[in-house]
Amino acid sequence: MRNQIVTSLRCIVFAFIMIVLMCPEASAQPQPSDGPSSEADHYGEYSAMIPRRLLPLLHAQEVQDELKLSKSQVSALEAKLEELDKVWFPARLLPDDQMIPIVDRLEIQAVAWLRQNVDSEQIKRISQLEMQAQSVRMLLRNDVRKKLAIKDSQVQKLVKLAQATIDAQAAQRSSSGVLAEDLTRNLESAMRAEQKALETVLTKEQNNQLWILLGEPFNTSSLKRIFPIAPEFHSVSDWINSSPQTLKSLRGKVVLVHFYAFQCHNCHANFEIYKRWHKDLQQKGVVLIGIQTPETTAERDPNSVARAAKEKGLEFPIMVDLESENWKAWGNTMWPTVYVVDKRGYIRHWWQGELNWQGATGDKTIEQVVDLALSEK
Repeated sequence: MRNQIVTSLRCIVFAFIMIVLMCPEASAQPQPSDGPSSEADHYGEYSAMIPRRLLPLLHAQEVQDELKLSKSQVSALEAKLEELDKVWFPARLLPDDQMIPIVDRLEIQAVAWLRQNVDSEQIKRISQLEMQAQSVRMLLRNDVRKKLAIKDSQVQKLVKLAQATIDAQAAQRSSSGVLAEDLTRNLESAMRAEQKALETVLTKEQNNQLWILLGEPFNTSSLKRIFPIAPEFHSVSDWINSSPQTLKSLRGKVVLVHFYAFQCHNCHANFEIYKRWHKDLQQKGVVLIGIQTPETTAERDPNSVARAAKEKGLEFPIMVDLESENWKAWGNTMWPTVYVVDKRGYIRHWWQGELNWQGATGDKTIEQVVDLALSEK
């Protein structure tokens, strides 16, 4: 609904919680995992509690560098990711019970690509990075439980801690007002308790084995590029202020894509910011593109869209998305929404709702992401 305004940045819930490990002297030497955990028996009965991290990791340049992928491997990987991302990005909108099977199928395809295109050492390393990114929840994986000989009594403690975090997250998401701060503190407390499971649940010997299993520590919490490659624009009949544009033709530039409707009051609140961006950022290599996806009858008339754009002084390229094909491809849910697409075509951030709603500084946040993207090759 138009009136649903989000006051903070909503991103795919791919926040990485890092494991903080001491480096003890290890005695037993468990064998490393055979590869990323897309095989069904790796996740097991606690599958719903275990975060899926393989796809975000494969998108990150830092991970590609860590794996020492060649330029040809990176190009081939990006071609595969572009195929998978068409399904992955819209799937974020689904309930977990529908989303997780889709992501699992995509991970299986990603693993199949890896086995055909990288060597055994690279397979081993991406497996280690995946476990590190899954944090304490990796201890619920069947393969990890077997390798560390985690007992059923320990598993139940881990499940209890995980469920407490899940419940606290659900309570925070549904909260508003004064209680929100208390619920945030409850969530932070639950997360800390779950992280301490390495000390409170695992034995010293299991911790020794875990260190070996994970390999060299890698900071997955600071990865800059963990979201999908932006969906290519679907062809439409009408463009305003421009000939038809494609994201592929704009590679090498940072692109700001915003969805709007000209009769949407909340969209109007962002127009002055869009105009400022178009004026100030284009000389730096930033392209602003509007996608007008209709809700009302008037918004389905390209001539009315063009007149409204002229009246509001919107001079940047505008796509008239009459059939909502681009809205669907992006899995968009709200007018207005702004996406930042980097020089290589990856989505880096997005903001839903008015950028300055009730003191929010969404425009500044977007500009910081743009500056970072501009600094990259």
